[in-house]
Amino acid sequence: MSHQSNLIADNIEQYLHEHENKDLLRFITCGSVDDGKSTLIGRLLHDSKMIFEDQLAAITQASKTSGTTGDTVDLALLVDGLQSEREQGITIDVAYRFFSTDKRKFIIADTPGHEQYTRNMATGASTARLAIILIDARYGVQTQTRRHSFIADLLGIQHLVIAVNKMDLVDFSEQRFNEIVDEYRAFATNLQAPDIRFVPMSALNGDNVVNRSEQTPWYFSDGYQGKTLIELLESVEITRDQNLSDLRLPVQYVNRPNLDFRGYCGTLAAGVLRPGQAVKALPSGKTSRVARVVTFDGDLAAAYPGQAITVTLEDEIDISRGDWLVAADSELPLSNTFKADIVWMQEEALTTGKLYDFKLATRDLSGQVSAIDYQIDVNTLEKHATHSLGLNAIARCDVELTAAIPVDDYRTSPGTGSFIIIDRLTNVTVGAGMIRGTASAPGNASNTTDWAAFERDLNALVRKHFPHWEAKDISGLLGNQLG
Repeated sequence: MSHQSNLIADNIEQYLHEHENKDLLRFITCGSVDDGKSTLIGRLLHDSKMIFEDQLAAITQASKTSGTTGDTVDLALLVDGLQSEREQGITIDVAYRFFSTDKRKFIIADTPGHEQYTRNMATGASTARLAIILIDARYGVQTQTRRHSFIADLLGIQHLVIAVNKMDLVDFSEQRFNEIVDEYRAFATNLQAPDIRFVPMSALNGDNVVNRSEQTPWYFSDGYQGKTLIELLESVEITRDQNLSDLRLPVQYVNRPNLDFRGYCGTLAAGVLRPGQAVKALPSGKTSRVARVVTFDGDLAAAYPGQAITVTLEDEIDISRGDWLVAADSELPLSNTFKADIVWMQEEALTTGKLYDFKLATRDLSGQVSAIDYQIDVNTLEKHATHSLGLNAIARCDVELTAAIPVDDYRTSPGTGSFIIIDRLTNVTVGAGMIRGTASAPGNASNTTDWAAFERDLNALVRKHFPHWEAKDISGLLGNQLG
């Protein structure tokens, strides 16, 4: 649903043009259980006039049987649509909602707060640019607060808005708000997110969500940033988050409608692609130049991340689905092993050495988790050794594939630095991972073998079992076997 605008009635074409050219912000709401995540989204939609009359009537009726706010309308029911969610008053699955304002379009993912639904929270955060982390003003930073902050940071979300909710239950105390800010900032020293904002609010009553609250005059003084939640969402700078320097185009499909056209289709994951640009195909390493950047609406002078394009090259080189187009001077490494942070999403534990299917960008191939370096305790951020991963566990692992692929760090290019793990028998997605760099394959250890020590050991072994052999016979055997 879109925002209310007089242009809808006066000039629909102008309205659609303006609406189409707004930038899009994907964000999630997360935090501890009962911090008010669903209520916050309901309040955002309600106060932004994003709710149809029949929707409001439906949740008004549902509030009488499933509501948790007494006689008032329970706005959380707008996103808690599952029967089990309404019965328990919690969020279980990820719920998505769309709305827009005059300045920006939004897609919200309401994610669950319970630890057992960590995988659902990670799913919602995987495409988000910003995370709203709610904190109950009465309890401060909780275990789930730290857990969700860590997962959001692990998934590369650079903008965090810490919404100190239920301020009405602490009499809108400035002192209490400052205590929570200090507590969270102390924890945030372990995070890499460069942009963290704080806002005091009451989602139930609408204070500082869309409209400024008269209860917090201190928040709008010179000592604070003084923006409501919607003002923060509208003003956060996200255009610089995109990687425009490292060209990444995973080829999804080779378009060959006739003998005169061969195009390579895909969604540009990073970088800027222009006609005349020198590119290299991976893993073959063949180079060429871009002839055209083709779309349904015509050729482009430049393509940017997120655009679906078809690229033609000046030279006929062998490129197929799963290959990448990168800059000709790119030093992207090729390897069949790499380090990755893996979120396990299946009740059946991850088994090292077991063969799984891996999907990386547009490439499908088999592989295994060869070793688990350590598991991360998402509550304390401590690392400890383990031999298997259970449901919702997160660990740094060594992954070994059956073929070499370009290895891209997730924080550099999320679109090409991430993958999913699929069970080969059930075809169920059992895990998701973020690549953190290359790793040495176990078989490569032989490249640094101490051959002198090996010869001494073999010599001693042969003399023990074959005492009649002479030294020249052993040396001849070694020479034949080792070249």
